[in-house]
Order: sequence, then structure tokens, then C-alpha cells
Amino acid sequence: MRVLFQGDSVTDAERDRSEFYGYGNGYVKYVIDELKEAYPEVEFVNRGCGGDRTKELLARIGRDLVDLDPDIVTILIGINDTWRRFDNNDPTSAEEFRDRYETILKTIKEKTHAKIVMIEAFLIYGSGKEEFREDLNAKLDETRKLAVKYADKFIPLNGLLAKALVGEDAYEPEDLSADGIHPAEAGKALIADYVSEALVELLEE
Repeated sequence: MRVLFQGDSVTDAERDRSEFYGYGNGYVKYVIDELKEAYPEVEFVNRGCGGDRTKELLARIGRDLVDLDPDIVTILIGINDTWRRFDNNDPTSAEEFRDRYETILKTIKEKTHAKIVMIEAFLIYGSGKEEFREDLNAKLDETRKLAVKYADKFIPLNGLLAKALVGEDAYEPEDLSADGIHPAEAGKALIADYVSEALVELLEE
């Protein structure tokens, strides 16, 4: 049984790419720490790549996904499709995002037997990047539509992390992420809880 984590820097989390089982220091490591004792038969593989958009993930889908023959794949992608518009004047339209993401999902369905956990991209409210919202929200909407068609599990992470900022035991934005995008330790642990819950449900089926 192989679980593959796929995505951008939030998933990559500075993993050692020279190691097949380099997990990085992000939510993936937290997930593995939570699950490895209960599921010793499960092999965990991280192939997140910092800076990736849907474009780059699609370009490496053969080597870093199909060829690995996963039983379950989690995908967290999309924030860089927004970010590159603002820091590099390299926008990705919502339509381009949808088409690339759908091609990724169709490829998984057609060329592997993997169950798909789609994780919504996120931006922490109060992080100082509110101008990203207009671009990101359209991509989140497309992600949700694709999840209805392709996902075995969907984690609405943007909404879940927003909810964590509200209430008596609320986190402060900086508790979850210093820049609104890359999780701090509390953010990593919270994301890992949501991902672990979805994986356990699939592993127990």
C-alpha cells in the first residue's frame, strides 16, 4: 500500500530530494508520525516540489505520480498559480488552472488505480496578502467543482483554516503561518490532522 503526497512547497517542506523517502519538515511528516504505527504496512512517499503550479505538476506527472503507482494520492496545489501573478507578472487564468488540474486528475484516473484526496489551496486571513483573494477565489471555486467529479475525499482547507481563526480557542494568523502561505508548526499540525483523517477513512475501506 503506497500513499503519495503531491503538491508545491507546502507539501515539499524542504524534503531531501536525494532520498526516496525524504519527507521534509511539513505537514507530511506530521501525517506520517500520526499514522505509521497504526499502519505499518503503508509506504509513504512525498513528491511535493516547491514553486510548482498546476503547469509544473502536469509536466512531471509521469515520473512523479503515474510511475510511482500509488494506491492513494493527495494533491495540494494552486497557490502558486495565484502568487506568480503578483510576484512575477506571470498570471494563470482560472480557466487555465481548471484545464491543467482536470488533465492531472483524468490522468490519475486513467493511468493509475489510485484514490484521490484533493486538498484545497489556502491563504490565511489576516496575513497581509488580501489582494490575492480576487485571483485565488476563482481557482478555489474551480477546485471544488473538480472535486465533485474526481475526488474520493475533499478537504476544504481554506475554509477549515479560516474557521480555526474564530472562537474562544482561536489561533492568531501568525500562529498558522508567518506569510499566509507556508505553515508554521501549528498550521502544519492542523493540516496534518485533516489529511490524516481523510487517509484513515480511505485506508479503512
